[in-house]
Amino acid sequence: MASLPDTSKNPKLERYNSYIRRVNSTKLLAASSKLLFRVTLSVALVLILFFTLNYPPISDQIANTNNNFDDHRQPHRILTTQKKFLSSAFYGSGAAWEKQVRHSSTPRRPNGFSVLVTGAAGFVGTHSALALKKRGDGVLGLDNFNSYYDPSLKRARQQLLKKHEIFVVEGDLNDAELLAKLFDIVPFTHVLHLAAQAGVRYAMENPQSYVGSNIAGFVSLLEVAKAAVPQPAIVWASSSSVYGLNTQNPFSESHRTDQPASLYAATKKAGEEIAHTYNHIYGLSITGLRFFTVYGPWGRPDMAYFFFTKDILQGKPINIYQSQDGKAVARDFTYIDDVVRGCVGALDTAAKSTGSGGKKRGPAQLRIYNLGNTAPVPVEKLVGILESLLGVKAKKHVIKMPRNGDVPFTHANVSLAYRDFGYKPTTDLATGLRKFVKWYVSYYGIQSRVKRENDITTASNE
Repeated sequence: MASLPDTSKNPKLERYNSYIRRVNSTKLLAASSKLLFRVTLSVALVLILFFTLNYPPISDQIANTNNNFDDHRQPHRILTTQKKFLSSAFYGSGAAWEKQVRHSSTPRRPNGFSVLVTGAAGFVGTHSALALKKRGDGVLGLDNFNSYYDPSLKRARQQLLKKHEIFVVEGDLNDAELLAKLFDIVPFTHVLHLAAQAGVRYAMENPQSYVGSNIAGFVSLLEVAKAAVPQPAIVWASSSSVYGLNTQNPFSESHRTDQPASLYAATKKAGEEIAHTYNHIYGLSITGLRFFTVYGPWGRPDMAYFFFTKDILQGKPINIYQSQDGKAVARDFTYIDDVVRGCVGALDTAAKSTGSGGKKRGPAQLRIYNLGNTAPVPVEKLVGILESLLGVKAKKHVIKMPRNGDVPFTHANVSLAYRDFGYKPTTDLATGLRKFVKWYVSYYGIQSRVKRENDITTASNE
């Protein structure tokens, strides 16, 4: 039987097959290129549309920290803009993220609160969040981690909160979409609003940050709260700075507050008037707390007691201010634990809001309280206590207080807070500073440069 011819060796057929393969490859490449181009173009258009609608504005508005302290020198000028690559709509999506939000906000005690704490990575915010969580309340934090002072300290506070199962959402008060999402996920019973741009003197350099945070940010929060169902009760941080040029002592809630001495004080006074408006129109239950120079562990580095400690240990000179008429500058230094008890007391006695979905159903509670120590101490005495605790003599320069909005004297009358929720400060300055120094040397790892613990204890009792 004859064998079939070997066509694989046919030159014409081989050339034809090669031609067919080249044509098919060219068609496939062209089709693939068109498909790839169309897919790439579609993805690009989707991304452009997404970021156009949702990219958060570059903002230097400050929402942290959470306290109104009088400082004695310029704060760190390291304020940076917050450049978020992803919008809150993307960041706040996903089942895992929502699970964290819900878990952190869920109370563990019967009839416990579900509290949103703004400025949670700040000084008072961290301590307050821990106190609420410890007693079984649900706590969710919100902070933008701005760079008004060293953000690493805020991150360390965040880690402390995380150890106690408190989740801190990173976001800004002016991000209305993020706030709405949080209120949609969690029916908050209370809001402890401590986020703010703090510092009296920095307002002379960056006034817009105070307006953006202390006024616009507060309004943004109230707008979301008024529409919530149910509406939460709100406790927020005003400031002793609102007393401004008031000369009556001790400062009482009935004294005039229409003469602010700084833009910072003016924004806090504006906040009190805004609170009145939202209470009157929308039935929000709102309590304002006027803090008096809060200090203690995990405190703010731009505060006098904090940077005095740093400079004394480093052998740097410190400035001690006198008033323009030569009198000693004194502050009503209030220890952090006392302030936290005041915040919790205000939350516990806050009445429910009377509105629903933005409509007022009846009169709502509106309150304002001083939270101070009721015992003003000259700054020079503060320095003397630190010298004793640190075992180092300070290099002191006594100079006149510049005309920058600082006031020479603060003294709180807290009888109203005592009457309504039993607020009573118990920590004197020497005891509080001892606790602060113990934390400071531990946190910064400089124990060898200060007195031993038993020496510190002895010094504080002198």
